[in-house]
Amino acid sequence: MNVSPALILYRLLTRMLEPLAPRLLDARARQGKEDPVRVDERLGMASVRRPEGDLVWLHGVSVGETLSLLPVVERFRQARPDLTVLVTSGTLTSATLMAKRLPPGVIHQFAPVDAPGAVSAFLDHWRPSLAVFVESELWPNLILEARRREVGLVLASARITEKTVEGWGRFPGAAREVLAAFDRILPQDETSAARLESLGARIDGHVNLKLSGAAPPHDAAAFTRLSAAIGDRPVVVAASTHDGEEIALVRALDRLADRLCLILVPRHPERRAAIAAALTRDGYRFALRSEGQEPDGETDLYIADTLGEMGLFLRLADVVVMGGSFSAALEKPPVGGHNPLEPARLGKPAVTGPDMSNWAAVTAALVASGGLLVVEAPADLPAVLAPLLADDAEAKRMGDRARRAAAEAGSGLDRLWDALEPLLPERSGR
Repeated sequence: MNVSPALILYRLLTRMLEPLAPRLLDARARQGKEDPVRVDERLGMASVRRPEGDLVWLHGVSVGETLSLLPVVERFRQARPDLTVLVTSGTLTSATLMAKRLPPGVIHQFAPVDAPGAVSAFLDHWRPSLAVFVESELWPNLILEARRREVGLVLASARITEKTVEGWGRFPGAAREVLAAFDRILPQDETSAARLESLGARIDGHVNLKLSGAAPPHDAAAFTRLSAAIGDRPVVVAASTHDGEEIALVRALDRLADRLCLILVPRHPERRAAIAAALTRDGYRFALRSEGQEPDGETDLYIADTLGEMGLFLRLADVVVMGGSFSAALEKPPVGGHNPLEPARLGKPAVTGPDMSNWAAVTAALVASGGLLVVEAPADLPAVLAPLLADDAEAKRMGDRARRAAAEAGSGLDRLWDALEPLLPERSGR
């Protein structure tokens, strides 16, 4: 088999640069971008023992991808309890969430850097029978070395941008070789399918894992405490907000006549200081979840700057505003929105800005169902929120429409399982 010259060069360069990896990772750890205790995992050195028996490996780079793997993890636990499940990711935030959300017995590790030594050490230790990569993780050394070891490979819920296509298009032989290593490729939608086919991929159907899964969990005791603190005030939750959105939403919702409790849930909780500073400059009083504070009778703003509690805050909401969707109105770089199915699965009426490019198909389905409203800018929110907050029955009807649309969207997990089953090892007696 002829190997692409670009892949030969890539392997040589990564092998030459690999001795620098420990220092680079240590520098990232000092900057708060790597876990200093677990940084060796990025070099392929496992921090836990591998259990006996067959093992499947699921990989997602960041928060959204790893959360979309949770239903897959649960399916493995139900249908194949004889298999050990390993989940890897590449960010600190995703690791923190996985520590809270993965069930007992499922292992989390940081993914190795794509250098030959780290990849070999990782695969030597874990010896997976099957690897499932979610979305757009195409690391040549990792994928091709796994293929050489006859690991089953699946690219699931694949999403690829035009920019990525242009990058790989400069090395068409390398793109074909990497994509040919996969036993199954299941893109999210027709657009990604066409882009992958243009690079030489064979498509085996469509799966969008972010449309699958159950409503996010919550702590019932915390729900009771916060409900009591909020009292009878209506609650608006701004979910997964980004830079500039918090202060814009607060200013806009100040125009509502009725007093309400606004819960801001920043996508990146480490931005809490910047959010607090902006609110303080404008004279707003607020409470910080991370400091154990709760919204009292004098506080209508609650900054929910914690991880893994989205299910709690969504359940408190009367209406949800989707963050990451107002970039154009605020003259910020585009984000592409966040998963509108999270409030929909809980039967919550929701409103979003126009930038939902990462969720175009599901946004269209929810809008068509009458379970999601779109506004152009934060300033437009009072006009659509006021009627929903004033009419509980209409808000419930809208939430029910969203719940039905979410249920119809979530059939991808069964399609993925049908694709994975033939690639799984035979059952053991474990």
